[in-house]
Amino acid sequence: MNNNQRIRIRLKAFDHRLIDRSTRAIVETARRTGAIIKGPIPLPTKVERYTVLISPHVDKDARDQYEIRTHKRLVDIVQPTDKTVVYKK
Repeated sequence: MNNNQRIRIRLKAFDHRLIDRSTRAIVETARRTGAIIKGPIPLPTKVERYTVLISPHVDKDARDQYEIRTHKRLVDIVQPTDKTVVYKK
């Protein structure tokens, strides 16, 4: 491939173990094809919090709180080879 081309992969997941396993597999596969890699770079985790009233009537003190964490990783393949682009497991 051209030397000025690169591949940027952004991954998002709710489970950090799953995203770490996936980035590890991507990095190993790209390195096997001879590409030069930067990363995985951890990006800030997005935390969404929700507060829900659990009482059906008046009790404003009775609440539950939930949160969803979105973990993100960035993998840059700086110098991909032709093998990197067409590689299949």
